[in-house]
Amino acid sequence: MLIVPRLWIAAFALLLAGCAAAPEPTPVSSETTTAAGEQLSDQDLQAKWWTWAASSPENRNPVVDDTGQWCAENQPKDVWFFAGTFGGAVNRRCQVPAGRPLAGPAVNLASTDANCTAFMANAKGSVTLDGQLMELRRIAPVAITYQAARDNVVGQREGRVPAQGCGLWAWIPPLKPGEHELLVKGQSGTFTTTARYLLIVSSSD
Repeated sequence: MLIVPRLWIAAFALLLAGCAAAPEPTPVSSETTTAAGEQLSDQDLQAKWWTWAASSPENRNPVVDDTGQWCAENQPKDVWFFAGTFGGAVNRRCQVPAGRPLAGPAVNLASTDANCTAFMANAKGSVTLDGQLMELRRIAPVAITYQAARDNVVGQREGRVPAQGCGLWAWIPPLKPGEHELLVKGQSGTFTTTARYLLIVSSSD
């Protein structure tokens, strides 16, 4: 079985609607990247994110984290990952290295092809940065393999885990130094989650 318990939805983002008369903001394309922020392939992006999510136990896992104290836990050197929650709302305050692109799912799943297809049919989401809606990349089920650590929070046995990965993903070019607000919010079926990040970007690594 490839279904990840408790992580049917690892991170969501559903933009809250304003008043009915207010026009929705135009999504900012995530295709605008720098040489330091070239996008990963669908397979590599999901495999790296799931490896990150499954690399630490519950008491220090960045997906479970409700304050931001574990934001930097096992972050890769070439991208800075963010996540939603396992359900409910959190506020996180995180330090982000300069020159690092950000990436994370608005909604995602690692399971079987059939489960991914059914999951995506009911999933919706968005990500906002400093009040601006980000463009999301829709990834249909694709074969991935990620690495799960011992006592990982996703409930998998230690070692390599094959799965079908799917979801709505945001890729954000490196941010300017200073403070930024990232809102990850959404739902799939009866599951809802909200993660609000206050990001403090350093002036240098």
